[in-house]
Formats: sequence, C-alpha cells, structure tokens
Amino acid sequence: MINERFLFLMEKYFDDELSTEEKTEFENLLENNSRLKEEFIEQKRIKEVLKKMKLKNPSKEVWDSYWMGIYNKIERGIAWVAVSIGALIFFGYVAYESVQAFISDTETPPLVKFGIGAFVFGILILLFSIVREKIFTVKRDNYKEIQR
Repeated sequence: MINERFLFLMEKYFDDELSTEEKTEFENLLENNSRLKEEFIEQKRIKEVLKKMKLKNPSKEVWDSYWMGIYNKIERGIAWVAVSIGALIFFGYVAYESVQAFISDTETPPLVKFGIGAFVFGILILLFSIVREKIFTVKRDNYKEIQR
C-alpha cells in the first residue's frame, strides 16, 4: 500500500507546488523507501509519455456525421418547441372556454362549483409536480446510461 502522504507530495511535485519543507519530506521518503522511489520513477515516466501524446484530428467523414447529428437535433428541437407552443395555445383556449362555461352555469350550486374547482386545481398542481420531478430526475440521473 502506497503512503497517502507520499501520493499527495508526489502530485504536488509534478505540479511544481512543493514548499521547502514538503520537498525535504518528499526527498526523505524517496531515500528511505525503495518501493516509493520505484513508484515515483514509474509515475515520472508516465507523465513524460503523456506530455508527448497528441490527439489525432478526426477525419472529414466523422465531422460530417457529427454536423448531421447536430442539425437533426436542432431541427427536432425546433419542431418540439413549435408543437409545444401550439398545444399550449390550443389547450389554453379550451381551458379558458371551459372555465367560462363553468362559471356562467347558474344551475350548479356554488358549493359544488367550489369543490370541482378545488379538485381540478389539485389535479393540475399534482400533474405539474410530477412533470417537474421527472424533468429534474432525468437531467440529474447519474445512472441513466447503466442498463439493468
């Protein structure tokens, strides 16, 4: 098991952030423990190799498929926004007319009107709460890509 303090000091060494006391402590750890020294040499080699690595640029085909995917997503997004706005306007109008007809009805007793209004209001709040919770969960679900 590698010493946690050694790992901490080694990271600071590679980041060039060791203070004088920490540098002395790190050097003492390396001198007194051959296993830690081997680990340090190995990590130093890995850091050197990683510094020399460069990412390969994707081919033209990859970029073309990437942009096609982006355009498809944008088009679908715009379509969903248009459908949503249309549905909101339609259902808003239907709801407005329904409420107007319900309020204008003189045959229904006021207590029944209040009860029906409270029921509908409660259902709407419950639906809003469920939709909001689902959206929140989908956006922040760390395990959504894991298949069960």
